[in-house]
Amino acid sequence: MKKNLAVTLAALLAAASLAGCGSSSSATAATEAAKTEAAAETTAAAEETKAEETKAADEKKETADGDITPLEEPVDIKIGATPSPHAEILEAAKDALKAAGINIEVVVYNDYVQPNLAVDQGELQANYFQHQPYLDDFNAENNTHVTSVGVVHYEPFGIYAGKSNDLANIDDGAQIAVPNDTTNEARALQLLQAQGVITLKDGVGLTATKQDIVENPHKVEILEVEAAQIPRSIESVDFACMNGNYAIDAGFKPSDALAQEDASSEAAQTYANIVAVSEADADSEWAKKLVEVLQSQEITDYINNTYEGGVIPIK
Repeated sequence: MKKNLAVTLAALLAAASLAGCGSSSSATAATEAAKTEAAAETTAAAEETKAEETKAADEKKETADGDITPLEEPVDIKIGATPSPHAEILEAAKDALKAAGINIEVVVYNDYVQPNLAVDQGELQANYFQHQPYLDDFNAENNTHVTSVGVVHYEPFGIYAGKSNDLANIDDGAQIAVPNDTTNEARALQLLQAQGVITLKDGVGLTATKQDIVENPHKVEILEVEAAQIPRSIESVDFACMNGNYAIDAGFKPSDALAQEDASSEAAQTYANIVAVSEADADSEWAKKLVEVLQSQEITDYINNTYEGGVIPIK
């Protein structure tokens, strides 16, 4: 293309020279023809350059996203997950996982206990539903050997309206439901403290329980409820502190929350949801590949487009 353009420009200069020497009308015609050809060549060259730039940009993006090299030998695994968003994300990732050499069967659970027991006992090869503090407590309490192989997303914890909807004007004796497991109860209490509802002992952090409340001006009653049951109990309490996945599963939107953890806070890292496997599989290639796919741009886009801030990808 560049060579042709140079030839055309040379012809244009020659034609112009003839015209300048008083040549016949044919020279003028030649000049105009050369101009037209030069313009066409210039346009074509610009289009070619643009196409090359677009191709380079696409190749750069592809390199940035990273092609996922498939496993040498495909594997079949069962992975446990709570319904939303975990099982939904896994279903959305099935084709990408298959291309990476991992065929998954998603087993849906509605509690936080069985998925870890099933991995520890070999009934599942992996699970995806929990954060690291919960897994640490579970292993300690149940003598299980389940370990994280990577984070995928964060679900902002929220306070939702039940019989009442004004956190700034709470009735004395209002009932507030919180999860009854250690880590999520502390998370709920920290969020209530951030809203000025209660005050906790200094330094209790992620180990806080309702016994650590030192100021309770409205004498609110903290009701410890199994996390999965809280959405079903919301109409019988004034407020409910819910895990993001259970709130989504019950049909709540992020905008429904009266208060929510800050996505840029320490909690976003502490409570990032993980993929967990047995300790024996922690260094397996399929486990690494599973996380790689779930952290890919394709799945990141799916999460952002589907959950509108209720689920936030983390790499």
